[in-house]
Amino acid sequence: MTAQGFYQPNGAWVGDVIPWQEEGVFHLFYLHEGREAAQGGMPWHRILTDDVVNFRETGETIASGGSSADDYNIYTGSIVKDSNGTHHAFYTGQNPSNLGQDGRALQLIMHATSNDGMNSWQRHPEDTFGASAGYETGDWRDPYVFWDEQAGLWRMLITARHNRGPERRRGVIAQCTSTDLSRWEPVEPFWDPRRYIAHECPEVFQWGDWWYLVYSEFSDAFTTRYRMSRNLNGPWIVPEYDTLDGRAYYASKSAARNGRRFFFGWIASKEESCDEGAWQWAGTLSVLEAEQREDGALAFHPPAEFRSTFYEAGDVLDSGTRLVAHDGYADILTAVDTPVSFRLQANFEIEEGTREVGVLLRASEDGDEGYALRLEPQRGRLVLDRWPRRVAGTEQWHVAGDVPFAVELERPCPIGPGAHELDIIVDRDLCVATLDDATVLSTRLYDRLTGRAGAFVGEGAATISQFTIASRDHEKTVVSVDENRAFTPSV
Repeated sequence: MTAQGFYQPNGAWVGDVIPWQEEGVFHLFYLHEGREAAQGGMPWHRILTDDVVNFRETGETIASGGSSADDYNIYTGSIVKDSNGTHHAFYTGQNPSNLGQDGRALQLIMHATSNDGMNSWQRHPEDTFGASAGYETGDWRDPYVFWDEQAGLWRMLITARHNRGPERRRGVIAQCTSTDLSRWEPVEPFWDPRRYIAHECPEVFQWGDWWYLVYSEFSDAFTTRYRMSRNLNGPWIVPEYDTLDGRAYYASKSAARNGRRFFFGWIASKEESCDEGAWQWAGTLSVLEAEQREDGALAFHPPAEFRSTFYEAGDVLDSGTRLVAHDGYADILTAVDTPVSFRLQANFEIEEGTREVGVLLRASEDGDEGYALRLEPQRGRLVLDRWPRRVAGTEQWHVAGDVPFAVELERPCPIGPGAHELDIIVDRDLCVATLDDATVLSTRLYDRLTGRAGAFVGEGAATISQFTIASRDHEKTVVSVDENRAFTPSV
């Protein structure tokens, strides 16, 4: 499946992305996940884009080394280019048949080079190396290589685990250095918080006066986080809002172009393609752009290029519509279903003391069933909810009435009284919602593929200053308000 702004190979899924930007083109290497299809080991594939909206698949770029090779599975790594114009790929090699000292499949750092513009690659098995002393041999992966100008050497960050200590707090970003990109020497860890199981897909980059460390937390949260520092050697500061997205968006890594920085990750699929299914590894490519604020903290949102693929359809709800329910609930719905793919922009003026306000997606005619993106000012969070939460039954717990929302889909964010915007992109079963151009919540919407849109308020009041729905050019749809469902209970 390929859609503007998203990418998924036919019959397969996008795993971890290894982005590289050169001459204005993003080369997005990724782990090609075939799942049920017997693909004979994990290869790297590559897609190209110059507008972060349209993607061109070039096919397999580094193939599995074969059933007996150390790199039967080729996992995450990085790309660099040396002063001679040679591209270097560093990647994780793994073969389930080769066990390390810890009894798990051995993970190795491996090296390949290209002299034809990254179209073909030559392996260098003589450069392969495994975990340094003191680290688990089954966790030695995701090499991220970059040039340290000040030190005059190459640095490699590695997802690793100490071989001693509490089991779930051994995660560390190990470090090696090199002067020739062939021989690597272990040095002190780059970051060692002794907190998580592992810090996957690490990367570090400089933006203005700040350095940023990005990693995906393999622990209880399964999300991509970042840290910031004035110095490459730290100390690393925890920003107030330190995640890029929620549970569904993972293994995101970045590349910059013309002063802009784009993050490339995947929105996970779910088992059985249903809302109740467990999250799966790999999914659909999704791109976010970071904005650097004055204090160095980052805000995230979809790129403007992606948003512009939807064409304005005009206001659906009248500007100035006020929803009031100081001790209850009020909503307003469109008269017809939204398109299968659309962009919804909802601007609210939230009044003091309001407990919840938000947007309904793919809702039933009476608004009782569907998805809800809910702002909770008193708790400072954006959440995704749905009703019914499970298949209806004869008792309350059959619909999970005691569960407040989709627990894994929660984003902390500032929501004070005043103006706030929810900008939502829905494309078939994909949904990317952004609050105030800073806080992103991505997810899947499997169970309901049709329905109406609307706005709601609970125990408070809010005024709608904008509510527009835009669709792709070939599926323009006029969506009007349902006058029979529009009501604003008086105080």
